[in-house]
Amino acid sequence: MSEKFLVRLVDDDEDLLAAELQSLKIAGFRAEGFSDPRKALEGITPDYPGVILSDVRMPGMDGFEFHRQIRAIDEDLPVILLTGHGDVPMAVEAMRAGAWDFLTKPVSLDQLTAALRRAAQARALVLENRSLRQMRAQPLPVRGDLLGVSPAVTRLRDAAARIGEAGIDALITGPTGAGKEALAHAIHRLGSRANRPFVHVACDTLNEGRFDSEFFGAEAGHPDAPRHSRLVGRIEKAHRGTLYLDRVEMLTAPLQARLLHAIETRSFWAAGATSARPLDLHVLASTSADLGELARQGSFHADLYYRLSGVTLHVPPLAERRGDIPVLFRAFLIEACQRYNLAVPEITPLVRARLDSHDWPGNGRELRQFAEAQALGLTEDEQGDAGGPSDLAGLMARYEAGLLRDALRATKGNVTRAMAQLNLPRKTFYDKLARHGLQAESFRERG
Repeated sequence: MSEKFLVRLVDDDEDLLAAELQSLKIAGFRAEGFSDPRKALEGITPDYPGVILSDVRMPGMDGFEFHRQIRAIDEDLPVILLTGHGDVPMAVEAMRAGAWDFLTKPVSLDQLTAALRRAAQARALVLENRSLRQMRAQPLPVRGDLLGVSPAVTRLRDAAARIGEAGIDALITGPTGAGKEALAHAIHRLGSRANRPFVHVACDTLNEGRFDSEFFGAEAGHPDAPRHSRLVGRIEKAHRGTLYLDRVEMLTAPLQARLLHAIETRSFWAAGATSARPLDLHVLASTSADLGELARQGSFHADLYYRLSGVTLHVPPLAERRGDIPVLFRAFLIEACQRYNLAVPEITPLVRARLDSHDWPGNGRELRQFAEAQALGLTEDEQGDAGGPSDLAGLMARYEAGLLRDALRATKGNVTRAMAQLNLPRKTFYDKLARHGLQAESFRERG
């Protein structure tokens, strides 16, 4: 996790500063160095996304004065003070003044990175709650807002704009709840048909016996049509707009053939009609299955598969784009609070621990349910057992397992360094590894 953490390092000893910067960068931090604390104050705002590591004894402005000026900018910005002349009274003074931590030189790299990691995690939580408070007054995301900051979602947003503008038919793949429908709405909203209908068809709910009239409509006088008027089917409602076929793999073989004909000819026959009606459609389909494999097995119409999959977009699961989890959770939480007319609660360390450590096998749907439970103020016991233990002990166990993984990743499976980083004796460390089913060897680089 340390690779995303930003540290501003302040030390008037330039040789030592250079060595410390190099060590922190090797450890995976984004580190920026300053030999003058006055220069280090430049660019520090309440939105600064990192933490501060400062020497105490510096000419002109010592670490305590530097710390006081940082607190005047943002009292929640963690400052870790470092000195070679530390004693108990100085440590007490620093902590009373609000310092996040006080370390005495020489300090091991493992001890230093552990302190910086804890401070950076606390900083991230502060900024997250500030962002949450700011979002309360903003409009809710609309359908077609593809939320996320991961490279995968950034690429999907770019692709959605191009596909929507060009009107190219596309197949959207990905696991259940990953956001396939959101991507389909994004393609529609970002394209030239944004002001036209978006017709969502849940293919697993279609009734084969009534498919023709429900999907293609019926002319006046036909038994399936209303009295004295014609029945407009779903495909006609999507004319000049977007037809979204959700869970397309659930279509039966006869329905696949009828749908293929309409898509290929861009026309349809309503029940009781004497001629075909033209269609202008942008067709999007989504599936959680391997549609290509189903086509090869003969259980899905190969021509329909190739017709739909000229362009294929894959939405990865949340476990592969963990940076999107806080973004989605905030949006879901605010949406739920507005729907129930409730105040938006702050994100607690336990909630953040679950966001960070849980794999979210149910993806966005599971995350939305968790956000709604938080909005309603349900305790962990009341939230149920979906996806694993959700009581306090379960949350802390997952958080502990996450810390162990982080330490092993940071040390590349070096047990001695990982134990030092976590300040654990050998027996306790190995007991915890066994409890969480972790093996240090799996974190070591292979030659």
